[in-house]
Amino acid sequence: MSDVIFSLHSWPRAIVHIDGDAFFTSCEEAIHPELKGKPLVTGGERGIVSCASYAAKRLGVQRGVPLHEARRICPGLIVLPSDYETYSLFSRRLFAVMRRFTPDVEEYSIDEAFADITGMRRALKASYEEIALKMKTEIERELAIGVSVGLSITKVLAKIASKHQKPSGLTVIPGRQIAHYLNDLPVEKVWGIGPATTNYLAKFGVRTALGFARMSEDALRRRLTKPGVEIWRELRGESVYPVVSEEKSVYASISKTKTFAPPTRDGAYLFAQLMRNVESACIKARRYSLAPERILVYLKKQNFDAAGREAALSRPCACPLEFSPVVRALFDDCYRPGELYRATGVVLQDLKADAGIQYGLFDDPVQVEKIRDVYAAADELAEKFGKHTLHLGSTHLMDKLGRGRRGTPTAREQTRFKGETARRHLGLPVLHLKI
Repeated sequence: MSDVIFSLHSWPRAIVHIDGDAFFTSCEEAIHPELKGKPLVTGGERGIVSCASYAAKRLGVQRGVPLHEARRICPGLIVLPSDYETYSLFSRRLFAVMRRFTPDVEEYSIDEAFADITGMRRALKASYEEIALKMKTEIERELAIGVSVGLSITKVLAKIASKHQKPSGLTVIPGRQIAHYLNDLPVEKVWGIGPATTNYLAKFGVRTALGFARMSEDALRRRLTKPGVEIWRELRGESVYPVVSEEKSVYASISKTKTFAPPTRDGAYLFAQLMRNVESACIKARRYSLAPERILVYLKKQNFDAAGREAALSRPCACPLEFSPVVRALFDDCYRPGELYRATGVVLQDLKADAGIQYGLFDDPVQVEKIRDVYAAADELAEKFGKHTLHLGSTHLMDKLGRGRRGTPTAREQTRFKGETARRHLGLPVLHLKI
């Protein structure tokens, strides 16, 4: 079975996938070398494990479990609050290192990226494998974090390769060796194959990635939709998914959530947190000249139960001042006095291009334009002094009462460079490395 050849050419394309190993805890270990090798998790502000170091994983601690359960499994567990600003800065530096080797880099997530290095062998005077190894070496040397690297001829195969040896591995799958790496790989481990598709394929005796790749195209098209066919083609060495290097500017929805500690029963404070989420989501929407037609808000209780409500807006709008009464009504319908809440969230849905949006029959064009001018000024102030420099009065309670204890302040929160303020940090991480 494994001797089948899907691609006669070893390198019709060369795609690298880089995946950060336990990325959040790896960043913490880079900042605090004394924590290396110790059972460490992030998520202290949420009450659940956001990321677990490999030392913690070996002791049985898994992502997503409540912290009290994680501490029961590992009494010596080190728990840190999540420092997302610093993690994002590490992420930016990781992507910057990759762009030294090729401009075609797709930032897939905070700790993952694809790079198309096709045709770069002559320019860099190295084989594709050597280029991938140099990329990995420079990331680990400069950032002091571990990454796993996969190199193959399609994005799906490159992602399979990066998962083959974790942590800190490098796996190369040339076109002629595809079948060898797919032979014993469960089909559910293939990027894009979910539980429903896995169970469906099992009915036809298909349980491995190789078995899936060997299916006939006719049988495949009868049984699966277009995404399944595209994954099948990628597994067989046909590049279907390009590496998209342009920054994402089109969104189907924008969501913002805020988890706070300690949990609260205070409805006024809870609403202030929710409105701050709305403001943050709308800032992003305006950045890309988008406006939502619908809005969904939700409240999450201490026991993780959630209640949500959504509503259609009279017209697409990304200025919270205009639709704050709608948010208020949705909140009042969700909120239950006396209940203990730990998080709020908002989702802006059905986003439309902001240009050319028509006013409603009962809209006051002059008033609408005044509000738009206010938010244009707010966005300018945010660029100069930091996000939420100008904000709704309904969110002021957050500053008055505090934004919620997040545990021990992070290193980045306690360190300021010249030119920084409490609300605006420069795009540079603070690396407290011992040499």
